[in-house]
Parts: sequence; structure tokens; C-alpha cells
Amino acid sequence: MRKLISIQRLDSLFLCPSSEVFRRIALLAIAVAFALTTVSARAEGNDTAAVLAANARFYSALDKMFAGDVSSMEQVWSHADDVTYMGPTGNFQHGWSAVLKDWEGQAAQKLGGKVEPTGIQVMVGRDLAVVNDYEQGENTNAQGKVMPVKLRATNIFRKEDGQWKMVGHHTDQLSYLTH
Repeated sequence: MRKLISIQRLDSLFLCPSSEVFRRIALLAIAVAFALTTVSARAEGNDTAAVLAANARFYSALDKMFAGDVSSMEQVWSHADDVTYMGPTGNFQHGWSAVLKDWEGQAAQKLGGKVEPTGIQVMVGRDLAVVNDYEQGENTNAQGKVMPVKLRATNIFRKEDGQWKMVGHHTDQLSYLTH
């Protein structure tokens, strides 16, 4: 009988909202929930920063490509068969080998210039991220004339082995590059 009374008293401690034990448990639960939310937000913030860094590496590689060097572009991109590229030439490339061939063709033109992302919007998931922005700057066309550039762009990144790699890039067309 005594054990039954003890269990009933213990139950009443947990069920009575005014009890000190209930208050401590509630505070502990709130603290744990806050800690988990903070860790999750920190992880999301770290991924957002990592995606923005990957996006910046892409634009740095793009500027190097304008000067004829495609090696940085090779480091930014995933080398998977499912990557896609729809660039300012109007072409639609699918698979790393086709995408690389297109970048090599553009690098051979040595258009020069510089393009920077503006108006950046980022959406980050667990393994995929999308960056929408404007690509703004200038390039030289085939006739040697410097032309302003302002294109809408969508960049898609996938986390591969802990690194964010580009798996898709889509821009508007530039009339002086279309075939």
C-alpha cells in the first residue's frame, strides 16, 4: 500500500502545473527546444554562407573564363551526368562533358570583361540550393566592341562530399552570342 501512495504522490508532482518539479521540467523542455532550434538555425546559416561563397567562386571563375582560363570553372561545377547549362548563347547542355565543352568554347573567344552578381536571392535546402540574381557587367563582342551585360540568372548547387557544387546555370540570351 505504501508503494501505491508514493507513486500517486509522484504522479501528482508531475501533473500539478503549480508544482516546482513541473516548472523545472517545463523550463528544461523549453531550453532543449531553444538549443535545438539555435543549432538548426546556425547550421542553416552556415549552409547559406557556404552557398553564397560557392556562388562567388562561380562568378570569379566566370571572369577568368572570359580571359580564356576554364580551370576555375572546372573546380566550381559538379562533374556529374545530370548537370545542366543554359547560357547566353542559347544552347542547352546536359551532362558535365557537354557543359565543359561549352565553357571551353566560350573561353576560346576571350571576350574579356567582368560580370558581378547583384540582387542575390538564396534558398537553401538540405542538399540543394538555388540562387537567383542578375549578372551585371560588360563583355567584348566578336567585333571588339565593349557591351554592357545585364542578365537574369538562376544557379543551382548540390552538396557533394560536404561541398556545394554547381549543377545548373541558366541565364538570358545575349544577342551577340546566339547562333
